[in-house]
Amino acid sequence: MKAIRTRAGLSFRLDVRTTAVVTLLLVAALAASVVLIGTGDFEIPAADVVRTLLGEGDAGQEFIINDLRLPRVLVGLLVGAALGLGGALFQSIARNPLGSPDVLGLGQGSTAGALTMIVLFQGSAVEVAGGALVGGLVTGAAIYLLAWKRGVHGYRLVLVGIGVSAFITAVNSYLLTKADFVDAARAVVWMTGSLNGRDWEQVWPLLVLCAVLVPLVLVYGRPLRMLEMGDDVANALGVRVERTRAVLLLASVLLTAAATAAAGPVSFVALTAPQLARRLTRSPGPNLMPAMFMGAALLIVADLASQRAFGADQLPVGVVTGVLGGVYLLWLLVTQRKAGRI
Repeated sequence: MKAIRTRAGLSFRLDVRTTAVVTLLLVAALAASVVLIGTGDFEIPAADVVRTLLGEGDAGQEFIINDLRLPRVLVGLLVGAALGLGGALFQSIARNPLGSPDVLGLGQGSTAGALTMIVLFQGSAVEVAGGALVGGLVTGAAIYLLAWKRGVHGYRLVLVGIGVSAFITAVNSYLLTKADFVDAARAVVWMTGSLNGRDWEQVWPLLVLCAVLVPLVLVYGRPLRMLEMGDDVANALGVRVERTRAVLLLASVLLTAAATAAAGPVSFVALTAPQLARRLTRSPGPNLMPAMFMGAALLIVADLASQRAFGADQLPVGVVTGVLGGVYLLWLLVTQRKAGRI
């Protein structure tokens, strides 16, 4: 930690390692994005991608990059950042590394909303996204209310979330059995989690939501750090515990639901990004900014791997994150058991 004083007399503390980690993650995400933009049936060198993004490319490259590939990459960055930040909030509030939206059932809730629009109403892409957003919000509200008992506490939140997740998974399976072949195929594709076909219609709503919620969450960073020390300590330090927890849970639910509405239930990014960020920074606390940039970098690198690592067989990005995240979850469970926490 380094103290910095400005000429105007203002002073603040800067965590040098955390700043370096955030900078490296930002550079990695941007570099992977440039490579990803150049990847496809028509390969474009990275130098030409940068030149085109700066407005100096030819007409053909501008169409391919600005109209076809750039929106997909921006959706990937925003979805990864939203999931990373949402996961960090949930894990910090629950004070449990397993307290992520993947485990608590928010992804399943969004899936239920999307499946309802696909199976029962044959909804358009916009209606499916809206259904996913509503499903995530309703699930988040249900978990909060069911976990309430003179406040919401970590392990109760996790246990209620696991129970709600199991129930909604059964509902989703039932909805799939009621769908015809075309709707079932469409639903399965959506449930995998993919960035294919994403355009500017998905970019702008997610960008606006992140522009509103990210500053709000960062303002609550200090009270959130105090919440990690326990409700009694936070109360003694002047934190309005339940109000702070409710605001941050709502922000996390909105971020997760919006990300799921934009790209489908991309699994395990919300679980792994905060933990990996914490291990890199070696800093206590929620590590909100590192988790956000880690989520963006993870999703873009996973999407790049899904397009390049399997030859002609391109996989949805949700398959890649699911495989990597599943391995990480097993490792996390083993380490938590050895530490005597579960």
